[in-house]
Amino acid sequence: MSVTIRDVARLAGVSVATVSRVLNASAPVREETRARVLDVARELRFSPNSAARTLSRQRAGALGVILPDLYGEFFSELLRGIDQAAQRASHSLLVSSSHHDSRGIGAAVRAMRGRVDGLMVMAPDVSAPLLAEVLPPGIPTVLLNGPEVEGDVREITVDNFGGARAMTRHLIGIGHRRIGFIAGAAQNHEASERERGYLAGLREAGIAPARELSVRGDFSEEGGWRGARELLALAERPTVIFAANDAMAVGALSALREAGVRVPDDVAVAGFDDIPVARFLSPPLTSVRVGIAVLGERAASLLLSALTERAPPERGARRDVLPAEVVIRDSCGRPAVKSPQFPNPSAHSARPTQRT
Repeated sequence: MSVTIRDVARLAGVSVATVSRVLNASAPVREETRARVLDVARELRFSPNSAARTLSRQRAGALGVILPDLYGEFFSELLRGIDQAAQRASHSLLVSSSHHDSRGIGAAVRAMRGRVDGLMVMAPDVSAPLLAEVLPPGIPTVLLNGPEVEGDVREITVDNFGGARAMTRHLIGIGHRRIGFIAGAAQNHEASERERGYLAGLREAGIAPARELSVRGDFSEEGGWRGARELLALAERPTVIFAANDAMAVGALSALREAGVRVPDDVAVAGFDDIPVARFLSPPLTSVRVGIAVLGERAASLLLSALTERAPPERGARRDVLPAEVVIRDSCGRPAVKSPQFPNPSAHSARPTQRT
């Protein structure tokens, strides 16, 4: 028997109009009332128009994709994988950016409501409680590369921790001991996992992490450029810079080139993600391959499968982890050498060229 909006209103102790206002965000509702309605809707697995779709067996024929950003090769490659799986199932895509904010996710969900059969949401910058609060109850949802969230959702992620640990161990294996690390944003789940893997790799090799060798970036080329300059300014520079994503590695390569530092002869560079352009950089970039298009394709396949399932996934079977592997190229293809002193890069003011 299909759950109706009247069932939600009755169990929540409010009017049908109030339930409608909460689910459609069409008018202000007291926070405690809103929370109670959403709790009941989740418990009943209710979503607007779900009963009508069940009776008519009609679908919107579209999948919703909400990403933190739409700029850069990572998101382009991710969408390519999602689209390939969606096209095979005769589904189109509705794509929106959350701008790294839970309110942005909520706005995108409201805009897509009734227009998509399910959602794929990537929100590594949003905490699990906030993410659970804005996800629509009753709509099949797949989360990508984020924290584990309670509820009837599927999750897929790459092995961020294992990939960063493997890269750190590889760098140590070819002789590096001073490994500079450019981390991602402080509140980002992927960034935290990659930094944790870097630190674990050091400790497992008996190397005490040096605070000055870990600098904060933001997953952008500019952030990598700034981080590399900060590391180059140290009295004893690192022999390799490991950037937590390839975009920052691109920025680091630019900073090193500006400072007259040869890669990999003087300072080696490694990244994470293995975006398509990584092998065409000069020198070609050593990186952690995560299969970005595969991640998107698998996420879409999980969502399409969820559309035909009647029961939510069991707790232990709802989170898939894709393996990551180190891809060795020329940017750190030589054994480590003691880094000589170079001119201070503070004299250089040019920024890396904006890339599309």
